[in-house]
Amino acid sequence: MPKRAKGIGLLSGGLDSILAVKVLQEQDLEILGITFTTPFFQAEPGIRAGRTAGIPVRALDITEEFLRMLRKPRYGFGSQMNPCIDCHALMLQRGGRIMEEEEGDFLFTGEVLGQRPMSQRRDSLKSVENLSGYGGLVLRPLSAKLLDPTRVELEGLVDRERLLDIHGRSRKRQVELAAHYGIGEYPQPGGGCMLTKEGFARKLRELLKLYPDASGREVEMLKYGRHFYLPGDILFMVGRNLRDNDKLEALSSSEDVLLRIPDYPSPLGIMVRPPSLQKESLEVAARVLIAYSDAPVSHSIGVEWTHRERKNMMTTGGMTRAESQKLMIT
Repeated sequence: MPKRAKGIGLLSGGLDSILAVKVLQEQDLEILGITFTTPFFQAEPGIRAGRTAGIPVRALDITEEFLRMLRKPRYGFGSQMNPCIDCHALMLQRGGRIMEEEEGDFLFTGEVLGQRPMSQRRDSLKSVENLSGYGGLVLRPLSAKLLDPTRVELEGLVDRERLLDIHGRSRKRQVELAAHYGIGEYPQPGGGCMLTKEGFARKLRELLKLYPDASGREVEMLKYGRHFYLPGDILFMVGRNLRDNDKLEALSSSEDVLLRIPDYPSPLGIMVRPPSLQKESLEVAARVLIAYSDAPVSHSIGVEWTHRERKNMMTTGGMTRAESQKLMIT
């Protein structure tokens, strides 16, 4: 019996990745989906896409590798802090490792030539492929007829004539294909990556400036609360509500300083692993926290702070919210 080719597909969760699977399922191929999680995007959309397409999906956490790449992407950033070319190459690298472990024959994605201005130009697709280290093994079923044949097409393991030639930003053909395959519900394109959002990107730049070795934990904390820049190059976070407080506390470590106001309703404040505990920084953090509590700004207020399981108390006056906003990272 001739070998049944095996493809490893990168599933973003969008309609295009579902359709790429459906197109390949019309041939006698074995297919495994993989999807990724980082603080910037989650695996669940890809898992749902796999269920819709009817294939097994494996979720991979690539946070640490992603952060190393993010500090100095070879191809730079898009409009915000989105390193799209390097990001896709990293995903293909991880997919390639799975392909080798599973004795697969090719990688595939739902990318469409010309759909995205940065990452889906012809030269960008080639750059991604070369940077990944898997040149000639990355199949894009939706646009394959417009691109150079991959190794599996040349070897006859995948029939090129049964692949597609979709191009550009119009979604008309994808919508028609969805109806053809009986796919009634699917997500709208775009909006899945936090790195494309201006406000989040600004906070991330500040985090990486202050903490070049920032971990996934600290990046995850950026999603919650208000953020302030304190003397001594310290990032200070103040919860906006109970959910923020709970999330920030759950993400905190013994290297952080947690501040609370025991005598008044108050949010949680966190100084993110300060390099040293300077009195000036602690006092500014306490005054900012008071501004967002129910404590009167005109009085001296007791603020409790905890560091490495040691509890301490300081007393200080607050500042107004208008004053605190001069320190806010917006």
